[in-house]
Amino acid sequence: IRTVVRDYIHAPRARILTLSALYLLTAILFVLALSHYIIQHFIFDPSQQTSDWIATHRWNQLIWRVSDWALLMAVLLHSALGIRTVVRDYIHAPRARILTLSALYLLTAILFVLGTVVVATLRPMGGI
Repeated sequence: IRTVVRDYIHAPRARILTLSALYLLTAILFVLALSHYIIQHFIFDPSQQTSDWIATHRWNQLIWRVSDWALLMAVLLHSALGIRTVVRDYIHAPRARILTLSALYLLTAILFVLGTVVVATLRPMGGI
């Protein structure tokens, strides 16, 4: 822990912001994933959860869509920030780093848009 604190104090501002975002996303992801697990496995019976059940009950309510979207986006951003850290630590050639980070940012943006479009436009049986 002492090394983490020392690295955090002496790090450049951009790295501090990235690490802070990563730590915040970790906490958010923990809460969202735990609540998702509790809801899916303790409140509702997993043996009754078929694709029809999800379409007619779960995704028929806006709160569940927002919850699933938030979990999806937290996972996406957390993984993108983690990969960004690995790329910045291990790819030292400037051109390769720029290309790799650009590809990462592009892929993250595409997945963000696709995930949002699917969650927002998928029409469950019965409609919203």
